[in-house]
Amino acid sequence: MEPAKPTEISSRTLPFTDQWSPMLAIPAPVCRLENFLGAERADALLEYVISRRADFSAGTVLDPLSGQASHKGRDSLVLPVTSEVFSRHLADCLPLVQEVLGHRASLTRSLTVLTAHGEGGHYGVHTDATRVRDVSTAVSAVYYLHRRPRGFGGGQLRLFDTTVHDGTVRPADSYRTVEPEHDTIVFFPAGAFHEVIPSTCPSGQFADHRFTLTTWISGEAAATTPSDQPRIWQWLARAADHTRPVDGFAGDHDGATPAVLPPAHPATRLAVPGTVR
Repeated sequence: MEPAKPTEISSRTLPFTDQWSPMLAIPAPVCRLENFLGAERADALLEYVISRRADFSAGTVLDPLSGQASHKGRDSLVLPVTSEVFSRHLADCLPLVQEVLGHRASLTRSLTVLTAHGEGGHYGVHTDATRVRDVSTAVSAVYYLHRRPRGFGGGQLRLFDTTVHDGTVRPADSYRTVEPEHDTIVFFPAGAFHEVIPSTCPSGQFADHRFTLTTWISGEAAATTPSDQPRIWQWLARAADHTRPVDGFAGDHDGATPAVLPPAHPATRLAVPGTVR
């Protein structure tokens, strides 16, 4: 069969115009790592989380205008935690994560909470600007834990694109979906708009909830000015600007305390593909 002959689309069908004004829609950069802790340690951590049921409390949302914490738009349980081992793993993978995300700022500290989502658990569209000093340089990380087979449904993470049009930057209606897979961690800019869609938990048992270790990673101060960051990070920060607390950064509204991240260890850090440790 002969190939089709090229056909010209005439300007009558597709006329010229001087009103051409497309809208730029940019996906938030994401880095996803599987088998983050390894099966044995991930399962041990899961059993620990389940055993601490009595220590969890209702998660809160911080109103950026009033500075008041509430439960509006969120239904989940939280438990602030620290872990030297988990911090070490974060530090060892950050050089690779920063390469994938196009991130240039220094990352030296973290805040971490355990979360549990059961029947109807959700977290509406938000950024993590209330968790960090400088949303233009901070990174969010979500590590997933759950029983196998899953005792819950839903609970996916939605990461919204950002639109840039006529000098205005805002979250788009389009998004990508991240499945909550056991022993998997996902990193993304703290300024990216995201949500956790509602989950179901037919058994009602705490052990069947969707669990995460959610961490916000930042520097001590804005050592890197916004103009030093790649353009996408600047756009994300502009879109998230109205979600920052009016009075600046204060203590974490879920009670998480800062932990210093150690430097990446030469023997265990994840190497950027194509480089030598």
